[in-house]
Amino acid sequence: MRIYLLSFVLFFFVFEGFCQSNESLKPIFQMINEEVLQHSEAYHNLETSTLRIGHRLTGSEGGAKAEQFAYDLFKSYGFDEVSFQTFKAEGWSRGALSLKVTGNAGEREIKAVSLAHAPTNASLHAEIVDMGSGLEGDYLVDPDKAKGKIVLAYLGILPDANPLAKNLHRSEKTALAIKYGAKGIILYNTVPGGVLLTGTASVTGKLIPIPAVCIGLEEGLALKDSLKNKGQLNASIVMTNYAGPVTARNVIARIKGVELPKEKVVVGGHLDSWDLATGAIDNGIGAFAVIDMARTLKKLNVKPRRTIEFVLFMGEEEGLLGSKAYVEQAIRDKTIEHIRYMLNYDMTNNPRSFQSSLESSRTLFEAIGRQVQAIDTTFKNNFEGRAGLHSDHQPFMLQGIPTGGGGDTYLSKDVLNCYHADCDHINLVDKPGLINTVRFGAMLAYGIAEAPVIDTKRLSDEEVKALMIENKLEEPLRISGDWRWLE
Repeated sequence: MRIYLLSFVLFFFVFEGFCQSNESLKPIFQMINEEVLQHSEAYHNLETSTLRIGHRLTGSEGGAKAEQFAYDLFKSYGFDEVSFQTFKAEGWSRGALSLKVTGNAGEREIKAVSLAHAPTNASLHAEIVDMGSGLEGDYLVDPDKAKGKIVLAYLGILPDANPLAKNLHRSEKTALAIKYGAKGIILYNTVPGGVLLTGTASVTGKLIPIPAVCIGLEEGLALKDSLKNKGQLNASIVMTNYAGPVTARNVIARIKGVELPKEKVVVGGHLDSWDLATGAIDNGIGAFAVIDMARTLKKLNVKPRRTIEFVLFMGEEEGLLGSKAYVEQAIRDKTIEHIRYMLNYDMTNNPRSFQSSLESSRTLFEAIGRQVQAIDTTFKNNFEGRAGLHSDHQPFMLQGIPTGGGGDTYLSKDVLNCYHADCDHINLVDKPGLINTVRFGAMLAYGIAEAPVIDTKRLSDEEVKALMIENKLEEPLRISGDWRWLE
């Protein structure tokens, strides 16, 4: 009875303090709302970047210009604490590629694009085998089928696949092809119209031993049909690429907390992009939303309890290089213990709710969301607690740090069809949706930084393991070599 009474008293004081904090959020949230709606510079800055700089490939001239552009924007907004966090990594850029297929009808060349971290030089001639969706179950039917062959696999999940099958990242499908002895892999896109997708085929961010390419949906289905009905096909893949050490820089700006300055909320998004287009959607809308969140809060001269740190990561596309470098540095200097949340904005557009990797964030996020709803009734506030991979939140999450950001987001099919493709341009950007990302994201960051109590704590190593298993992330982490829990 005494324990119950103490628990009730503790809950009452926490709840009472939280309600009082909620009331104090209203005027700040209203100012954020008005400032962003009237003066947001996110779209203008993104458009300027796409026109003046172009793509932002890590280690390239465009990448370096984008880093400086972001730094200069932070400075122009009055940030004193702006810095570059320099890191070295293995960079990659594409060279020449030829893909030719030979069958009963003769030889023909197929339009293709190299996937990142494919070899610097490759000249391969081998038989093509259809491995369906490229999942492990497809290989287990005949484990020797892919040995010495070139795998053909779909980037998505085919209609005839196991209904319980979960799709894998292109890099994980490539890793499986290598595991089962393939000499090359041809992945075909899920998007119609001959759109070619790029992206890394490496789970480690280092060169892979086999050539990996992407072709269009129609070409892939035609090859699949030929293999089924017309017999053997052979492919010739000849490619040259560049790989070598590069230097890149994360860009960091801070609003220092007044009561708990060591504790911080990291608000991040990756600045780098692939080289086929300008990266307006992936991840211009996220990176320039983060910059505008910073501009907004700095202009309003907010004084949150905790520090808010805005980070533009480089190297996300080539293996989360910048965020891994950030986390490794934080572990070395022990500031990892001070990060209370990491909010990640990667292709986040027009959020109508908040989400977190941890269900225990619900109370805080929904309370903040109710204050957002009071200002804008289109905000749904449907919190979702879930964990996923393959963006800059991942290194933080694997260290037990709660992660989150915008939920109930929307990108049209036309926009998603240009993901990592040569049609990813500024004309696809939804300006009102970008503005919503800025204003709701700024409110969430400030709300967390200002909260009198944050109940969600950093997870222990065993709790991280349980979270990964609960969210069915063990298989991809094992494939990538990031599963650190030995039996």
